[in-house]
Amino acid sequence: MDPLSLTTLLTAAAMAGWVDAVVGGGGLLLLPALLLAAPGVPVATALGTNKLAAIFGTSTAAVTYARRTKLDWAVAGPSAGLAVLTAGVGAALAGWVPAGAYRPVVLAVLVSVAVFVLARPRLGVVAQPARRTRARVVAAVAVAGLGIALYDGLIGPGTGTFLVLAFTALVGADFVHGSAMAKVVNAGTNLGALVVFAWTGHVWWLLGAAMAVCNVAGAALGARMALRRGAGFVRVVLLVVVLALVGKLGYDQWLAS
Repeated sequence: MDPLSLTTLLTAAAMAGWVDAVVGGGGLLLLPALLLAAPGVPVATALGTNKLAAIFGTSTAAVTYARRTKLDWAVAGPSAGLAVLTAGVGAALAGWVPAGAYRPVVLAVLVSVAVFVLARPRLGVVAQPARRTRARVVAAVAVAGLGIALYDGLIGPGTGTFLVLAFTALVGADFVHGSAMAKVVNAGTNLGALVVFAWTGHVWWLLGAAMAVCNVAGAALGARMALRRGAGFVRVVLLVVVLALVGKLGYDQWLAS
C-alpha cells in the first residue's frame, strides 16, 4: 500500500472512531476507505480488519462513558453478552448473504429512523425514566443483543446508530446515555464478529493494528465531546449519520455498477 493510501486510511480510521463514539456509523467511513485503499481485498477480510480497528475504538469510548456517566448495566450488560454470540453467528453467515438482499431493507429502516427522529424532536433530548418498565428492558435486550447484533456480524455499518435509537425509544434513555450503552454493546458485537473473522483468516493484523491506534484517538475525542455538549449535539450528529448512511446505501443500490 502506497503512503498516500495508508495516510488516507488512517485518517478515515480516526474520523470513524469519532463518529462511532458519538452516535455510531463509523463503518460508513472506514469500510469504503479500506476497500479503496486495498483494491481487490475480499469483503470478508475488509470486514474482519475493520472489526479489529473498531473493537479498540468502541472499547475506548465505552470506558470513557463509564467513567464519566452512569451506565444502565441491567440493559447494557445482558445485551452485550448476547451480542458477542449473535454477532459471531452473523459473521459466520456473512459470506452467504448477497448485498442485494439486505440493502433495500436497511434503507427502509434508516429512512424510518430519520423520519421518526425528526417527527419527535424531544426524543432522546431528555431522559424518560417512566418508559423503563420490565417488559421494555427485556425488549431492549432482545432487540440490541439479538437483532442488531446479528446485523452487525452480517453487514456492520450503522450498528451503533441502531443501538442508540433502540435504547432511547425503548427504555427512555437520553441520547448521551443511549450512546454510552450502545458503545458497550457495540464492543460486544465487534468482539464476536472479530473472533469468527480471525478464525477464518480474514484479518490483516498489522494494518488493523495501525488503524486501531487512530480509531482509539478519534473515539476518545468523540466520547468526550458527546459528554461535554450533551444530548442535543448527539441528536444532530445522529441525523447527519443516518442521512449519510441512506445516501451511501442508496448509491450502492441504484447507482454503483
